[in-house]
Amino acid sequence: MHDITDLEARGVVSVGVVTELFRDGAVAQCKTLAFEPAVVFIPPPIQDRTDAELRKLADDAFEAILKSVLAA
Repeated sequence: MHDITDLEARGVVSVGVVTELFRDGAVAQCKTLAFEPAVVFIPPPIQDRTDAELRKLADDAFEAILKSVLAA
């Protein structure tokens, strides 16, 4: 969240991609930073996935990420 906060402060449109496992932590950190960045939550895990599985996760999240970027 710190990176997104910094990028947004510099005028760079950003979207965080976070696994559902870290939703509570991401929300808490956003409250602490007093910043509400665009965030897309994806299903865990990330590690130990095949290239094909990672591409599927990216494909599945693409529309939500693009929507967030275009809304900025």
